Amino acid sequence: MDLDIVALSRLQFAVTALYHFLFVPLTLGLSIILAIMETVYVMTGRVIWRDMTKFWGVLFGINFAMGVATGIVMEFQFGMNWSYYSHYVGDIFGAPLAIEGLMAFFMEATFVGLFFFGWDKLSKVGHLTATWAVAIGSNFSALWILIANGWMQNPVGAAFNPATMRMEVTDFAAVLTNPVAQAKFVHTVSAGYVCAAVFVLGVSAWYLLKGRHIELAKRSMTVAASFGLAAALSVAVLGDESGYLSGEHQKMKLAAIEGMWETQPAPAAFTVIGFPDQKARETHYAIHIPAVMGLIGTRSLNTVMPGIDELVKRAEARIREGLKAYDALQKIREAGGTDKVTQGVRGDFEDNGINMGYALLLKRYVDDPRQATDEQIAKAAWDTVPQVAPLFWLFRVMVGIGMLLILLTGTFFVLSARRALDRHRWLLKVAVWAIPLPWIAIESGWLVAEFGRQPWVIEGVLPTAVAVSNLGVTTLLITLAGFIAIYTTLLIIEMKLMLKAIRKGPEVEHAPTEGDARSHIPPARAATSSSSASTGSAA
Repeated sequence: MDLDIVALSRLQFAVTALYHFLFVPLTLGLSIILAIMETVYVMTGRVIWRDMTKFWGVLFGINFAMGVATGIVMEFQFGMNWSYYSHYVGDIFGAPLAIEGLMAFFMEATFVGLFFFGWDKLSKVGHLTATWAVAIGSNFSALWILIANGWMQNPVGAAFNPATMRMEVTDFAAVLTNPVAQAKFVHTVSAGYVCAAVFVLGVSAWYLLKGRHIELAKRSMTVAASFGLAAALSVAVLGDESGYLSGEHQKMKLAAIEGMWETQPAPAAFTVIGFPDQKARETHYAIHIPAVMGLIGTRSLNTVMPGIDELVKRAEARIREGLKAYDALQKIREAGGTDKVTQGVRGDFEDNGINMGYALLLKRYVDDPRQATDEQIAKAAWDTVPQVAPLFWLFRVMVGIGMLLILLTGTFFVLSARRALDRHRWLLKVAVWAIPLPWIAIESGWLVAEFGRQPWVIEGVLPTAVAVSNLGVTTLLITLAGFIAIYTTLLIIEMKLMLKAIRKGPEVEHAPTEGDARSHIPPARAATSSSSASTGSAA
């Protein structure tokens, strides 16, 4: 990637987003797990469930604070690094972000305070209400953010106004009910639930390996395994829905994920593994599973999925149609309004306006797209192909880890049902080492979504290359280095605080039991005496 303004602006936003998204999934999932644990406490009156809620609540609070600190910067970047983007689509994109701040974030932040400081000031039901409000607020926050992001992937309910030279909302209900946004929301929050479940599972497994807090760890693992298995299965189902919607609205992304250069007869095969070669425009040594991709992308056996080569030809045709709209727009601007041009000019703009974004792809090669040569038009058409190899492999990393996590949570769900959570030490070690896997899968999924959208910042409407601010390369390099330094420091602080809280363990308020008594046994002795200790999964 050349270090120009566009590349550096993209890199800076990607770095801040990737750092921020290290904290978001755990917040989403832990908030629900806390609410579940406290609900059990209120229903049963057993104090150990209050201990569990408080302990995992400390880890939630550390993560929540870091998520807020890293997330605020991202919204400022829209105005600093992407000023033309903000001008062009701010009327649509800004609304969900504003609602997120007013409705969801303030609600979440307010009740977080009640969660931490209201244990002895609120009734049991009152505190439980505050905990569920935190969970709902966290997930509401994700909803509005993903409505905004989903609109970037599938811009519905809006139209370009030649008088203001901006996109404007025509149907806000369509923006809210955008199928791509809804699929992204449920898929993303389910992935966050898996992330938190595996985190709780791994930390609890570490306690069992150390012979500490046995009773609390087993109960936590039971909740995490049940919740995590349901969430992991949901991620798979909802991921299939996202694939289908990509087949409808982002055909190039789906073809790139598959490394499918040529259109295949229906139903298309799924490429298990291969080596995409963008220069040669083929995927070497590909291994296919017949019909699977056709079912994922079209939900049928007779609908053809277009390959990259065919989609490039379609893009070239849309560029030429977009040039008619661009030419008509310039005439409208020169005349001073749509009412001052001929019906033919208005007709050209109305008939071809949906493709005007494709004409803007030519801005990379020529100031006035109408002056573009056939060769430049052909290059711009090939610009609609994202980087295939990263998409191809990141998608397979995401799916592969997802399958492993279904197996992991399913295994511990069965062990919990059989009251054998601490019977196999090697499985406990696997659970500990599996803690990073959800983050790898989630970050890979985010990269698939955003890499796959290139070269568009708004799919089919606004190319990334024309959306950036006119900043200097030096400015971008300095701020990028600053963000990396600050965010890395915050990440190190987060990890140190989390590890300190985990090593310290929960503050147990209930009467000691056999499991708690083992917290005072040295790890070596605890390990050797595990067969004589209670092996039952906590109910």
